[in-house]
Amino acid sequence: MVSKLQERSGGLCEVCSKNEATIAYTVSPKKDDSIENQVAVCDECVANMEGSDKGYYWRCLEGSIWNPEPSVQALSYRLLQTYKGEDWAENVLSMVDLDEDVVQWALNGLETAEIHKDAFGNVLETGDTVVLTQALDVKGTNFSAPKGTVVKRIRLVQDNVEQVEGKINDQMIVILTKYVKKNN
Repeated sequence: MVSKLQERSGGLCEVCSKNEATIAYTVSPKKDDSIENQVAVCDECVANMEGSDKGYYWRCLEGSIWNPEPSVQALSYRLLQTYKGEDWAENVLSMVDLDEDVVQWALNGLETAEIHKDAFGNVLETGDTVVLTQALDVKGTNFSAPKGTVVKRIRLVQDNVEQVEGKINDQMIVILTKYVKKNN
């Protein structure tokens, strides 16, 4: 671990404050080019970040959120967001008044790319060809599209991962992704 980060943390994890800090954890989406973007963390915290529901473990965030370092605040805030449905996390989030830049940093790391997937979990992209997995009544028209209909060159609906657009009978229609299978 970088010596300046080790010095700043006093050798202890900046999240749980109980274990030896062994990892310089970069808080995404920032880069690891500066100590200001990193948090000194222990192996146990990293394991719990990558593991499944460990809400009881993260009660240590009640202390780390008050750390003066923006990177520690951002990581703590991000982890608290995962448990915001629980009373203890809600209480901490309601008490803390972080700089708006820190909050935005924390929330930016939570954003995931919107991915369109077919009924079988295959990733869909604009230009793909799909096959209907069931017969569909096409609203606003006088026809239905039978199961097995091939729809070429689909377009993704940008604000809804459950919809794609495609032409059937020379009409552009919206199709729910749960009724299509990507045609390789």
